[in-house]
Amino acid sequence: MICMKYAALTGISPSVIAELKSGKPRTLELNSAHNIITLTGTAPGDCIFMTSITEEDLSPGDPGIMVDLLALNISMKRVEVANPVFYEERERMSARIKVRFRGVTIARDVEGRKWGEPTRVEVVTSACYRAG
Repeated sequence: MICMKYAALTGISPSVIAELKSGKPRTLELNSAHNIITLTGTAPGDCIFMTSITEEDLSPGDPGIMVDLLALNISMKRVEVANPVFYEERERMSARIKVRFRGVTIARDVEGRKWGEPTRVEVVTSACYRAG
């Protein structure tokens, strides 16, 4: 058993996690501010912890998966809203990531719960991963 700290993406849909477990790389678009903040400290090639549990509820012993980050693109999108009375322009930040399943794990320790800090977890990793 090896313990290491990784960036943690939380609140990911259970159906997305189940699809990632099939082993095929998938591209996801994330809009949650806490997940985007966490991704600012990562780069392609990094390993990331993903869980369906929300950031505020994540605690030691919670299950998740490890994925390899294959691609990362954080961008700002403009959304224009036309109203009869006024014209409004909004901006929305999003992150597109391409990831591939590496293995199943559990969180051992959680850090970075303050606003604006990346969420990181210490995980118990397996010495053997699924070949694929």
